[in-house]
Amino acid sequence: MRLGGPPIRHRGSLVLLLALVTLPGAASDIPALDLPTDRPLRAGFLLVDGVYNTELMAPWDVFQHTRTHSAPHPGIEVFTVAPGPEAVTTAEGLRVLPDYTFATAPLIDILVVPSAEGSRDRDRTNSELIAWVRKAGSQARFTMSLCWGAFILAEAGLLDDHACTTFPGDFKVFVEAFPKLDLRVNVSFVHDGSVLTSQGGTRSYDVAMYLVDLLFGEEVAKGIGGGLLIDWPPPPDSRYPFVSDPRMTRGSQ
Repeated sequence: MRLGGPPIRHRGSLVLLLALVTLPGAASDIPALDLPTDRPLRAGFLLVDGVYNTELMAPWDVFQHTRTHSAPHPGIEVFTVAPGPEAVTTAEGLRVLPDYTFATAPLIDILVVPSAEGSRDRDRTNSELIAWVRKAGSQARFTMSLCWGAFILAEAGLLDDHACTTFPGDFKVFVEAFPKLDLRVNVSFVHDGSVLTSQGGTRSYDVAMYLVDLLFGEEVAKGIGGGLLIDWPPPPDSRYPFVSDPRMTRGSQ
């Protein structure tokens, strides 16, 4: 499989290379995605103690703004899903009351797994959490991880046969934990089929904007970017490259 740039694969060893990658063709050049028209897409955000604010809120911010830009499609409904009904405390101390639990969450179209303090170790050994992520991700149209969230997707088997990325400071740790996976480095995010993985931090906005463009078209993404002061599409000389799956169709208005 070849994505939108030279393959950069790390199986058991770590080599730093720069990916040269491009977006797929213009939205008018390829057919639109088959989206439901009678309801919004449902984006469920995994919420666990120690989740990092940026990786939780950056894609949330982008997705929830679709509701005012995506007409006639109703956009994306965003909600949180936690193991239980108790308030969750983020790594930075913000307390968040979850919308749903693992037992009550509706079917999810976009599963979002943000980074958390325990993503690399403690949360990977939580069998209930991993089982829920595996089930929800296998049923979702898209699954997205931010930063260390890739460790959770990998543990759940959702990155098998998919190129991926994670937080730059933990490439070596990721390779040691999952030596058979196809890790890409020096890219903001990787899109491979139904899976999107991001380096996280402020680059979490990149992958969220990209998915909005993919789902609803460039004009919707531009509208959201205008409100958030995010240039979209960004000038090619002012951003980190990314890996984009050319097999995937894009939305259009």
